[in-house]
Amino acid sequence: MTRELKINGKTMVVEAEEGTPLLWVIRDELKMTGTKFGCGVAACGACTVHVDGQPMRSCQTYVEDVEGAEITTIEAMSGDRVGAAIQQAWTELDVVQCGYCQSGQIMSAAGLLAENPKPSADEIDAYMWGNACRCATYQRIRAGVQRAAEILEG
Repeated sequence: MTRELKINGKTMVVEAEEGTPLLWVIRDELKMTGTKFGCGVAACGACTVHVDGQPMRSCQTYVEDVEGAEITTIEAMSGDRVGAAIQQAWTELDVVQCGYCQSGQIMSAAGLLAENPKPSADEIDAYMWGNACRCATYQRIRAGVQRAAEILEG
């Protein structure tokens, strides 16, 4: 079935049956591989994208539920003010180890900073909970979010 999705500010026509996870449309149909498959049950956060500005797990978000919504993937974050601050902080603090979870971590961090520009360590931990990192770089991720907040404050 033909569907129109607005992804990263562009309207895209895709072929996807009802019940198809948004993750597979993004990765397989559109070849945008920054969004990762992790667990498939919305428990790890690797597949996080923004839907109308809110972080959502794309592995459990069905394509028919996001028609007409504004979908943002990790590919669009470098051109975004918050995304650029996170990228700068991540680089400065050497947050990434293996990097597999980082697109989901960054998308969640961007959602947090959009809602709360000066989060405490506890607020960061609570918001980022559910984003699994195999390398356990949680302290570096928390520091990266705090540094991005400082950069945004300016």
